[in-house]
Amino acid sequence: MSLYGTYDEANIFARIVRGEMPAVKVFEDDQVLAFMDVFPQSKGHALVISKVSKARNLLEAEQQTVAALAAAAQKLAKAAAAALKPDGVVVTQFNGAPAGQTVFHLHFHVIPRYEGEPLGRHGEGMADIEELKALAAKIAAEL
Repeated sequence: MSLYGTYDEANIFARIVRGEMPAVKVFEDDQVLAFMDVFPQSKGHALVISKVSKARNLLEAEQQTVAALAAAAQKLAKAAAAALKPDGVVVTQFNGAPAGQTVFHLHFHVIPRYEGEPLGRHGEGMADIEELKALAAKIAAEL
């Protein structure tokens, strides 16, 4: 998909926000939801999404949405760093399929990085849900 288009109410993240699909939640408020990525690139890979915006990407987002998501991504990165003790943390966001975006609902990735461990390919190998729940609890305990 390109940078421009129509928001799809049936996308997986919209369905998670509406409670139609499960997610291993780390935290949420009235604006944002942070949850574990089920196809993680690294131990502790989580996502931050807007619960209210229909923006497909950063270019379409309202400034207040960007501000709320950025603050939540920082909060999640700090908690993941404290809980998991990674050597680094990647915070990233993709816009359009050629840039790597696969779900067209504005979101940020927070990916702990560990020295000597390469990133996995996103979308390959679904994580064990019980392991994700344990990681989410560990991260949430640092909030």
